[in-house]
Amino acid sequence: MRRFISRTSGLALAITTVFAVSGCNESSTGATATPAKATGTNAAGEKTWQVVTTTGMVTDIVREIAGPRADVVALMGAGVDPHLYKPTRNDMKRLLDADAVFYSGLVLEGRMTDTFTQLAGQGKKVVPVTAGLDESRLREPPEFSGHYDPHVWMDVMLWSDCVRSVGDELAKFDAAHADEFRLRTDAYCARLTELDAYVEKVIASIPESQRVLVTAHDAFGYFGQRYKLEVRSVQGVTTESEAGVQDVNRLVDFLVERKLPAIFVESSVNSKNITAVIEGCQSRGVTVKIGAELYSDALGEAGTYEGTYLGMIDANATRIARALGGDAPESGWQGKLTH
Repeated sequence: MRRFISRTSGLALAITTVFAVSGCNESSTGATATPAKATGTNAAGEKTWQVVTTTGMVTDIVREIAGPRADVVALMGAGVDPHLYKPTRNDMKRLLDADAVFYSGLVLEGRMTDTFTQLAGQGKKVVPVTAGLDESRLREPPEFSGHYDPHVWMDVMLWSDCVRSVGDELAKFDAAHADEFRLRTDAYCARLTELDAYVEKVIASIPESQRVLVTAHDAFGYFGQRYKLEVRSVQGVTTESEAGVQDVNRLVDFLVERKLPAIFVESSVNSKNITAVIEGCQSRGVTVKIGAELYSDALGEAGTYEGTYLGMIDANATRIARALGGDAPESGWQGKLTH
């Protein structure tokens, strides 16, 4: 996997200071060390690991595979944009106190890259869940400065590979319960195979001329690649980029020409650019509606079906298909969608 260079270094200084105050000893090799004992307990009174995760998508799969063997704490909740996220002082403490840290990688959490490097240098278990992916399957958008597109969870089978990576890493970290982790991994990946088939079916039901997904930023490239949708967006792969007047006008031209029935907003991205596109179309006599709100870089609210990875993808596929003239049940793949 290619090596990524972080865009920020101020956070590295901050976390180095915290390490110094905490009295941590830096490893000269940066090798990951397995702690001698777990630091918490579960409901059965058994020892558990303290694991910190970043995005909701990573949190969900780590919780699924770790089960009762870990207390998993997420740094980013519903509606949080990981491209722009800056860890707080409390986040720093959670990261320092954790037995292990799992994050997405591929520069998704761009402003935290230096933090992860520092943590790994202290001998902590730090795992980018995308690290083992086959590079030939990754998108490389020209506007993303030579980096790969990090939104791999939009392809359910690619994300399934990340799930297996989590299972492997947990098995190495806590070898005594490796068989448990492997069983949970197999069971969860089987569910992902079923979900992938559902998404493929409902997206294929959209009339071919309307099989175009227009969103706020380019988070759905893998979704389009896997499920055969043309994808257009106002912004690029990262929301750190700024959409200009030309970007808006280019998309307006496209929508006026194609006469698509709907475009989509995202739960973790400001809708101002999509609003500008709709207004641009109206000024040229074409009405474009918002088809639905999609989940791109964050899950839905915690405690809801949409607040899980399965629910996120189910909601996205179902809403896209229904808004673009396809055939999908309103309640989705498992009958669990609430709106």
